[in-house]
Amino acid sequence: MITVTEKTVKQIPVLELIDAGLANEVLPLVFFYHGWMGCKEKVLTQGYELARQGFRVVMPDALYHGQRQVAGPAEEHQLEFWQIIANSVKEFPILTKAYEKSVGIYQHQIGVSGLSMGGITTCALLRVYPQITAAVCLMGSPCPVKFARKLLTKIPGMQDVDPAYVEQQLSQLAVIDLSQEPQKIASRPVHFWHGSADPMVPYQPTKDFYERIKDHSYAQNVTFTTTQGAGHKVSYPTTLEMAQKFHEYFAQ
Repeated sequence: MITVTEKTVKQIPVLELIDAGLANEVLPLVFFYHGWMGCKEKVLTQGYELARQGFRVVMPDALYHGQRQVAGPAEEHQLEFWQIIANSVKEFPILTKAYEKSVGIYQHQIGVSGLSMGGITTCALLRVYPQITAAVCLMGSPCPVKFARKLLTKIPGMQDVDPAYVEQQLSQLAVIDLSQEPQKIASRPVHFWHGSADPMVPYQPTKDFYERIKDHSYAQNVTFTTTQGAGHKVSYPTTLEMAQKFHEYFAQ
């Protein structure tokens, strides 16, 4: 039986999922991040499948989402989209240290995954934290600067914003842009999944990134699955593939 526990870890609201029979064991730790305007409860299916593989699964609420909607609903924070991701990146070591201290992490195995905004977060975490063992990005992007430029063209009133300010904000994204330093993958197992007809997070930039890096030694364990015609939704078979990938990664 998989148990779901609502917790607050260092003031960060999370759901923790675990096989009840393994609750007192030291296990690999896997984080799963939800999407824009979502919440941790909306990705319970992904959490269940990860927990069924024998992992301790932690699913945080991103800033302004779920239990953290302290300043209005998430959609009112569109201009803070990248700050939300950066905040998740900042909070990651806080969570990992808390779990290391309280229950331990088996052989320091730490996995990260997420969908949409959570997939973008996953790639950003890979860029910043070498202690991550493995990752799976579901319909996210490893190219946040390029993606941000695309999003900016769709925000009303952006033509009135000082271009210098925009460039300053984009320059801050460079430190979490995996596409600008893909060697930070450092031979870790990483899997990307994307639907070819995704209207929200474009498929082609992520596929182009994979094609650019796949023959380099640092990307020898990077894989990519395309679902032709799929849009911006993670199917149950893709969820199963994600969980199985971590099973394979941590068994190596």
